[in-house]
Amino acid sequence: MLPIPAALQASFEAYLRTGEIPETARSYYKKWPRFYLDFCQKYHAAPSQRKSLPLFLQKLQEKKQSEWQQQQATQAVSLYYELLQARGHNDLSPRRPSPLPPRVEEDRVSPQVDSTKRSSYPAGPSSNPADTCGKAGSQLKTPLQSPPPVDTSANKAKALTGTSWKAEYTGLVEEIRVRHYSPKTLKTYRLWLRHFQAFTRSKPSESLTAADVKEFLTWLAVKREVSASTQNQAFNALLFFYRHVLHREFGKVEGVIRAKRKPYIPVVLSREEIKTILSHLAPPHDLVVKLLYGCGLRLFECLNLRVQCLNFDAGVITVHDGKGQKDRTVPLPEAILRELLAQVENLKDLHQRDLTRKYAGVFLVNVLEKKYPKAAKEFIWQWLFPAKDLTRVPETGEYRRYHLHETQVQKAIKEAVGKARLCKRASAHTFRHSFASHLLQANYDIRTIQELLGHSDVRTTMIYTHTVKSRTIKEAKSPLDF
Repeated sequence: MLPIPAALQASFEAYLRTGEIPETARSYYKKWPRFYLDFCQKYHAAPSQRKSLPLFLQKLQEKKQSEWQQQQATQAVSLYYELLQARGHNDLSPRRPSPLPPRVEEDRVSPQVDSTKRSSYPAGPSSNPADTCGKAGSQLKTPLQSPPPVDTSANKAKALTGTSWKAEYTGLVEEIRVRHYSPKTLKTYRLWLRHFQAFTRSKPSESLTAADVKEFLTWLAVKREVSASTQNQAFNALLFFYRHVLHREFGKVEGVIRAKRKPYIPVVLSREEIKTILSHLAPPHDLVVKLLYGCGLRLFECLNLRVQCLNFDAGVITVHDGKGQKDRTVPLPEAILRELLAQVENLKDLHQRDLTRKYAGVFLVNVLEKKYPKAAKEFIWQWLFPAKDLTRVPETGEYRRYHLHETQVQKAIKEAVGKARLCKRASAHTFRHSFASHLLQANYDIRTIQELLGHSDVRTTMIYTHTVKSRTIKEAKSPLDF
């Protein structure tokens, strides 16, 4: 760790001994400024600027630090800033920090100390800190002599940083849920918003402009060297944030260095390779893979199947709430008809045991349980691939049944592919690619394949024309000569 100036360290420890900080937490408060200085040196952030603090907190979040630790770090470093300014220091470390990128202007810290206010300091996990990431921090117990602020136009025009984005995150969650977007979309958009917040040093949302988006996207392409799909994902997340949360348009972002998008050709397995993989899978994972390949389902669509989705008389499977909240039907493979019937019979026995144990039923989507209070325990609503164990709901203490988790299937497929010793990279989605390619190879109409896959645009389905050999006759000839 970097050493701290002796005079400043003495003042810091003296304040900790005043009683404002619990004795059990004082040792931790002493370490946070040193951790902060090391972070600034390692990641070339300026320790003399308060805008570097949100970057430090972002790093703590990435390292899975708890809420109370992040709150404690915020209070300790903010207190250090105040002591620094009160004593007239202009640098936090003995070494000169590396210069910031050209886009960041020097913004010296000049906090005003208010001796009439106090704030509580978290002592450990037992505390319940509020979300103060990016706020000004604690106020000192004893008044300190601060240099008078300089009233210049530069200070007035200086952009504020380190503000809280709690309202923005709340607005993002509300806007996504009101549109019934998937939880994965919410998770992805919230992640990109957190990266954008760190990049702008927690700049106030009302001060955000199109230039911030442009710089962020350029930084992703040039410095981080992300793929084109990743950059487009970030762009879509920020577009949604500006349009629906901030309620303004940033227009066409011109001059952005975009990552070059390469043409993607999906991996396709042969029928022999699929049989080899299935031979290394055990129930129920083998039946899941057979549905992925035999019906062209996405993994989450397959695991979300319930008993009522199977129509044995009509020979179809109904996929509810697929990608884009769309429903569709796919043919039920006759080759696995017996296995599906056996799976349903096993579900009847499991369902009866669950009812004997007086469980609360399966998880239902949205407000179906309020509309149909008894549906969770009805057999037709049971998962086709239930989880092995019941899940306890902390809010109510009830035990409910969830479906098989995606990671369990993905892990089983990865192990099976490894045992098969294939020369191809295969995942759960590869079986969906194989389904479409094999139908196209069998001369099925591209529109039919589009409907079976649930694609909104036929151009998405056209990618599979690159996975099979072309049988088109390119020599021009009159139909009269056929």
